[in-house]
Amino acid sequence: MNQPHLIIDTDPGVDDALALLMAHAHGHVHALTIAAGNVGLAHTVRNALTLMDVIGADTPVHPGCPVPLVQTPSEDAALVHGADGFGDVGFADPKRTAENESAALALIRLSHAHPEATLVALGPLTNVALAVRLDPSLPSRIGRFVIMGGAVNGHGNTMSTPAEFNIGFDPEAAHVVFEAFPAFELVDWEATVRHAFDGATFDRWLEQGDERAKFYAQIGATSRAWNARRGRTGVIAADALAMAVALDPALVQRAETHPVMVEMNGARTRGMTVVDWEARLDRPANARIVFDVDMARFEALVARALGVPDAAI
Repeated sequence: MNQPHLIIDTDPGVDDALALLMAHAHGHVHALTIAAGNVGLAHTVRNALTLMDVIGADTPVHPGCPVPLVQTPSEDAALVHGADGFGDVGFADPKRTAENESAALALIRLSHAHPEATLVALGPLTNVALAVRLDPSLPSRIGRFVIMGGAVNGHGNTMSTPAEFNIGFDPEAAHVVFEAFPAFELVDWEATVRHAFDGATFDRWLEQGDERAKFYAQIGATSRAWNARRGRTGVIAADALAMAVALDPALVQRAETHPVMVEMNGARTRGMTVVDWEARLDRPANARIVFDVDMARFEALVARALGVPDAAI
């Protein structure tokens, strides 16, 4: 597998952390642009810097917009990820500091410096929307665009039942991005639930891995307990699935391309991803929706990123 060149917009977050471990193990990461989402921006920036210390990477970290484009969100994901987004473990201050250049400006600059790189969006799309508004030509310089977001059949994970968290946190930003990019790959919440890891297998990886696995075991305990209390079996790793698609496109076994839009006004459906399954609205088919992936290849990418020896995978 070739190492793809990656630009990652993210809101770390426990599952973001696993995706970032994968990206640095299997790809070439040019920069991280940081969004608010799972928790506030101060925490997500700090978490990104902390993770770079764990990895020993010098990847630039660019703080982004601290709030959605228009409306204040009704909820974050602190109940899932911990108040600090990393399981409230209490890590020491990171050794590095963030860059002065803002996320939106960094995205524009990086698209010129690394044309045809893969942009991976793991959080709310606020930073990408701002970058597109500042430079409408941005999509023409992105090789692939992989988004973790949406719930294409309406089985979301927010208080607005049909909405997925990343899209529901900033629907206006998602609307801007979905309208601006003629083609993107969508890894939705429902796909990540279908591709949850067996809990015992994941625990074995954490036991057999290196310092990255020990770190992830620390930060992941809170989210795993939260999911268990709600009857969700296995280990759901939403951002890791999106990163696997970005790193290894050949692992996708089934996908369909359809027009996808964002509902911004519904009293109970705000943030819903609306799929025109029957092509009734005469809109361009902008989203390649990922349904199934090769689970063995996905698991191998994750296990190696946690430092598990190949013989133990």
